[in-house]
Amino acid sequence: MRYEFRVTGSVSRLLAEAFPELRTEPAPRQTLFFGPVMDEAHLYGLLARFQDLGLRVEEIRRLPE
Repeated sequence: MRYEFRVTGSVSRLLAEAFPELRTEPAPRQTLFFGPVMDEAHLYGLLARFQDLGLRVEEIRRLPE
């Protein structure tokens, strides 16, 4: 499964490196993270990591394969 996470604001390169399994792309007033999510535990782990780093996830979308 592939997912896209839309995070509020511009995320620094250092913070983006905390998600080596995801690629990043800047968007207006947001940063997009996207990539494979292996299972539900991985998804919740990513969400916890975003929260622990103080990043606000505005939207999560499952992408077509």
